[in-house]
Amino acid sequence: MPVVTIGTAAARSRKMTDMNRITLDYGADAPLVLDVAPGHLVADLAAAERLVAAALAAPPAGPPLRAHAVPGDRIVIAVSGAVPQARHVVAAVAAQFASVGTPPPDVAELHAGAAAAGLDAAHEHGADSPTEVAYLGADEAGRPLQFARRLVDADLVVTVGEWSFDAALGGRSLEGELWPAFGRRECADDLLLDLARNGRRALPRWLAALRSLTWQLGATSCLRVVAGRGSTLAAAAFGTGDEAARRARGRAAAWAPAVARPADAAVCSLSTTAGGFRTVTRAVAAAARVTRPGGTICVATTLVEPPGPVVTRWRQGAPLRPLLREACRSGDRDLVADAVVTRFLARGLGDRRLVLLSNLDEATVEDLEFGHAATPDVVARLACRSENLVLLHEADLMLPSLA
Repeated sequence: MPVVTIGTAAARSRKMTDMNRITLDYGADAPLVLDVAPGHLVADLAAAERLVAAALAAPPAGPPLRAHAVPGDRIVIAVSGAVPQARHVVAAVAAQFASVGTPPPDVAELHAGAAAAGLDAAHEHGADSPTEVAYLGADEAGRPLQFARRLVDADLVVTVGEWSFDAALGGRSLEGELWPAFGRRECADDLLLDLARNGRRALPRWLAALRSLTWQLGATSCLRVVAGRGSTLAAAAFGTGDEAARRARGRAAAWAPAVARPADAAVCSLSTTAGGFRTVTRAVAAAARVTRPGGTICVATTLVEPPGPVVTRWRQGAPLRPLLREACRSGDRDLVADAVVTRFLARGLGDRRLVLLSNLDEATVEDLEFGHAATPDVVARLACRSENLVLLHEADLMLPSLA
């Protein structure tokens, strides 16, 4: 799981035998290697199908998964988000029903945003197809909840999602949840617009809709998995939605380490570049939690995609709030998504300096008023000059805090 290291310049001047040589793999051919003082290292946990099978077969509270079904049931395994080792997880869930009577249950799959995790895109939820959704009920505000028809019609829905942190949102990630992933595209667009306009104040409304939908669907079979480093599987928890989430959060504690004191500089890697600059924003938000105001945050990544126009205009001096309002009024999904990134990047960065070691060219980075690190040696020198340094491996998944 994650590795966090903090050291001082004085400690780093000791002999090499007293130092930790930390390798920060950020996707490049040669990793970033830094020599830093000994710190807190959290080891990877084993990742295998047996973790999921054990969680499903013997949950601490409630019956095992196979007891949730009877012969002939129509069962749908609903996978939300990019679940680590998704094919193995789904196989382990489906295997639980093999011994449930004759005829065996009808087990199908439905994925929302999980094709990138190696699952068959043929089972992807059609968020743009009106024939693939059905009216399930209304939320607390009376708005209709249009939800995946296959889940509404199923006898048993087994929900599978990753439990992860999102420092930009102050903790809980929206990924891995049923809503709005299995709703209509407009539902996801509405949430995005709410986040662009209101930031974290949008989260209680999202949570209320999620709880209303879960209750009306009757979804009580929930598997939450926790990622280890390098997209491995670290832990699995099964039970009702709240119970599985509570236990998964406990298992994910290594992604939320406590750091003794704020650092002058943070060096971060990313778990993926798939999210573009949104992933960078999550890493910045995580690093900002343990980096002093006025400090430096360096993100090492193979990112080649520059930020969108809203981020770019803000970095070039346009006032933030008018930019966000303009993007929200545009009705353009991409501009609204970029406004969300801009809002949370501005909040996380504050008056800190951002340095990018990436595949973006120097002119693009400097045009954004960010620092450009041409080689890993530049980052190594920055780390050497810092009185206190924090290294965050896969920082976009982390929620560090000051002890």
